[in-house]
Amino acid sequence: MKKQIGSVLALYPTPLTVVGAMVASRPNWLLAGHLGIIGHDRVMVSLSDTHYTNRGFRETGALSVNIVDEVMLEKADQAGCVSGSHADKSTLFSFRIGEGGAPIVDEAPVSMACTVEDVYKTEGFENFICKITATYAEETLLTYDGTLNYHTLKPVLFEMPTYSYLKTGEVIGTCMTLGGSRT
Repeated sequence: MKKQIGSVLALYPTPLTVVGAMVASRPNWLLAGHLGIIGHDRVMVSLSDTHYTNRGFRETGALSVNIVDEVMLEKADQAGCVSGSHADKSTLFSFRIGEGGAPIVDEAPVSMACTVEDVYKTEGFENFICKITATYAEETLLTYDGTLNYHTLKPVLFEMPTYSYLKTGEVIGTCMTLGGSRT
């Protein structure tokens, strides 16, 4: 029997990302675990409205979403430990400027350059609705036809209630093949 536990967000774990933006002409990096897919070409980045990096999103209209793997986890964690308003995080990652002007983390296995299309405010949060303008991926993560191979991409997952980083698992099935015939 299920027990009602309140209005708890129960969609964790989620892929861990480092979000980048130019703030005061310098790149700033923020660890983000609140992201959502809102279409085939759009994502939402949800951040506390007090984050310094939000200023860069509003000023430039550009941001990057950089998927974190185990290789870059330590630096990614550092990006989440201090605010850009208190410390210069511009040199934490090597980077290049992607489509639309967002800084892209060089060591991230996959990065998406995005343009901010809208901001939806909720209590204490700014939710940036973004169009993906370009996706950059390490060649070793691509299939023979140039698409991402999610069997080799191993993003770190983030579980908010315990602030834990988790490894991705193994394939346990193929969609639309486990439940019998399709209609």
